[in-house]
Amino acid sequence: MKKALIVILLTVFVLSAFSATRVLNLINGTLGDKSFFDSAERGMVMVQEKLGLETKTIEMGYNPSEWKPTLEDMSDSGMYDLIVVGTWQMVDTLAEIAPYYPEITYIIYDTDMPFDNGNLDNVYAMTYKQNEGSFLAGALAAMVSTDADFEYSNPDSKLIGMLGGMDIAVINDFLVGYIEGAQYVDPDVRVTTSYVGAWNDPAKGKEFTLAMYRQGADVVFAVAGETGNGVLEAAKEMDRWSIGVDSDMQLIYEEKDMDIVNHMLTSMLKNVDQSVYRAVELYLNGELPLGTTEALGLKEGAVGLASNQYFDKFLAENPDIAERLDELEQMILNGDISVSSAFGMTNEELNAARDAAK
Repeated sequence: MKKALIVILLTVFVLSAFSATRVLNLINGTLGDKSFFDSAERGMVMVQEKLGLETKTIEMGYNPSEWKPTLEDMSDSGMYDLIVVGTWQMVDTLAEIAPYYPEITYIIYDTDMPFDNGNLDNVYAMTYKQNEGSFLAGALAAMVSTDADFEYSNPDSKLIGMLGGMDIAVINDFLVGYIEGAQYVDPDVRVTTSYVGAWNDPAKGKEFTLAMYRQGADVVFAVAGETGNGVLEAAKEMDRWSIGVDSDMQLIYEEKDMDIVNHMLTSMLKNVDQSVYRAVELYLNGELPLGTTEALGLKEGAVGLASNQYFDKFLAENPDIAERLDELEQMILNGDISVSSAFGMTNEELNAARDAAK
């Protein structure tokens, strides 16, 4: 009798172990980017700690030839119920592989998918309204740039900048919002833009940013993944302002270099961590809208300016800026301000927006 009971208990244990939801995070790059890959990993930690699920992260590196076989091998292993991937660079690979594994649910962030093909019913995609958050970043940059009371600003220049990783739609969505936010505050503010063409080259990011500061830019917005860390170094070196992106860069650097923290206004968060956690929770509840792309913005808490002790102190010392930012955010939420998006823009329209801000 005891032997039979032990067998039954072992069987239940094994079955429950195999039925438990397992989540895999495949990174087409490496951790340590201090950007959306690190943020996605924080989301996995939340999934593990708050939802009690088993998670694993694999860093595939920056060689695209490694991405497809890794995704295929992990899908074929049968070990995972949910596989999370990220960015537009994985779209074609995921669209090719996902139909062969209908029992697996795939979540992809920071891009949409070609759902009109009709064979991706096991995929859910998330995009972010980075244009909305960047509108606030541009408004903040313009207010600081045009105010003579700020130590690192030259109000006569009315010039701010943005460093982009690549000249692609998602990066230009940041840019369009940044330009509109800045020029909403002051139509005379100009925006200079540089694209590095790489996501993991901080040295080149610093070089390009130094050039913008030498042109007279007071604030540079870093939208370039790990390359954007060079913006923060350049701001420190030139005694200018920077704005981080995706993750809260001030909290990341506070134990490493307070000079960088003190030359940073804030970061425009793309809360990949919160959105990944939200998607997994929806999956567990049977509410994940598979076969669709959801665009997440200020309303969903998916984007916005970072709130930490440094930025809170800055706002407390500058109540006019705090009040204006709150007002602008509410106007976006209420629909009184409709922020343009680079998605759907023609090249001519995008170039016109960039040229108007030069």
